[in-house]
Amino acid sequence: MKNIIFTYCEGNDTKIAVVTKEKDKIKVLKADTFEVVQPAIDMEDAITGLKIEGEDLAFVGEGGSKSSAERQAALSSVSLMSSSLKDFNLKKTLFVPALTEPAIYYHLFEGSKVAKSSKITQEIINDIQDSKNVSIDKENLGYVELSDKSLLAVFLSGEVACIKLINSLARYNGRRYYKIPSVKSAEISLAYYIAKRKKFFPDDQSLVVYIGKEYSKLIFLHGRKLKHIGSTLDIGTLNLHTYDVYFSKILLEMENGGISSLDNIIVCGEDDSENLILSFYGTFPEANVTRLEFDDLDLSALDSNAKERLSAYSIPAAVAIDYFDDIEEIHKGINLLPRYVREEQKAFQFAWHGFAMLPLLFFATFYITLKILSNNKEISKLDDKIAEQNILVRQNQATLSKISDLETKINGFSQTQAILDSASVGTEVWSQALGRLSDFFQKNKDVWLTKLTNEGGGNIVLDGYALNRRVLTTLAFSIKSAELKSVNYEAIRDKNAYKFNLIFNLLNYQKSLE
Repeated sequence: MKNIIFTYCEGNDTKIAVVTKEKDKIKVLKADTFEVVQPAIDMEDAITGLKIEGEDLAFVGEGGSKSSAERQAALSSVSLMSSSLKDFNLKKTLFVPALTEPAIYYHLFEGSKVAKSSKITQEIINDIQDSKNVSIDKENLGYVELSDKSLLAVFLSGEVACIKLINSLARYNGRRYYKIPSVKSAEISLAYYIAKRKKFFPDDQSLVVYIGKEYSKLIFLHGRKLKHIGSTLDIGTLNLHTYDVYFSKILLEMENGGISSLDNIIVCGEDDSENLILSFYGTFPEANVTRLEFDDLDLSALDSNAKERLSAYSIPAAVAIDYFDDIEEIHKGINLLPRYVREEQKAFQFAWHGFAMLPLLFFATFYITLKILSNNKEISKLDDKIAEQNILVRQNQATLSKISDLETKINGFSQTQAILDSASVGTEVWSQALGRLSDFFQKNKDVWLTKLTNEGGGNIVLDGYALNRRVLTTLAFSIKSAELKSVNYEAIRDKNAYKFNLIFNLLNYQKSLE
């Protein structure tokens, strides 16, 4: 099987693991780390201004807007990587970058889930657009299901420095590009590997602590499924003075993720020392604190120093397991390979049979050209006939339009007449009913109306107050077929008042008009 170089870029720290698969076991051939100056050297800017003569390197011209010192530092990083990988045939090697924030972004999606994966992806894209105002390509997005059945989407936007670094290495070695079949999420791959290796109970709450040189990661699992990825911590072995900083960050992320306690803590990365493990035991005495072991990998090709520091390469190793399990369909991983990388890796190359096809292509082109010219003449004749028929169609449509307008006017006359008659009767009914009510309330000052409601079907409900009960009886008799539904005593300030509810029907007035 081909060698695959798994590359993890985190800040200025870049780690690589050269891996192959022999039979059923993954073999790590080399593990190395580099301090890469960011941004990675732009080969179209700087390397195109580079002249290689034997073992000597020299710049020709300005080579872009970057300063000479910056280009030289970036070139030095690429040179170190190339020197480290000199024993491998990179032309036949695949590269798989593992990315973390800020190269990739995470988004929690709790919307409705539909059956088809493409529809879920589109719903997530729409949700990201609404919440973050970011437009992304569906090929730059992947998602995994969390332990609470919600979805954690991961996506990237724009160019990726780690991919630019791999392209820089390719052009340094005289290649247009190196093949990149997949781009992975560092945190999701690490969570998958640990869940696969560790025997967690279904209800276990577990924490993975990855400590880097400049940054650290907190990943929470529930059982064997991912539960929560904490914010990237800007602390690592280069700027850490006390482990207490980790504990405060962990407690904060536990609160954010709704995690009450921890059953397991797995430590990996640049620091998995005994002091760190004892510190975790002191803060979380009920948790089982362990290092991440790699006994499922073949490490026989590594020297003793690389074996001792293998925990520092936890993410490249985890991404390797994730990648191989994905291509063998043991599980469905995510692939964030950008569209522009897919496009630039396409290459159309002629073999011997390609050159043999050239005469055939010439004769085929000649024949097709004659057929096209012949067909164009026939098409021209048909176009003239179509133009004549279109003129006739437009004339007929104009005539039909006039007929349709006349039919509409004729059919609409009776409807208009019926609406006018109905509106006239309805207006007169309301005028008569409201006239009586207006006369009554004008003559009687000790009763007032607070609400008039049309309940439909001609039923009108009156609500109001009166200072005299007898005036309510008079009000009921003054309206045709009115019914006094209720009279309740209420005190308003220092007055005794009666709240009433009365109903009558407008149809009684309409019948009298008819």
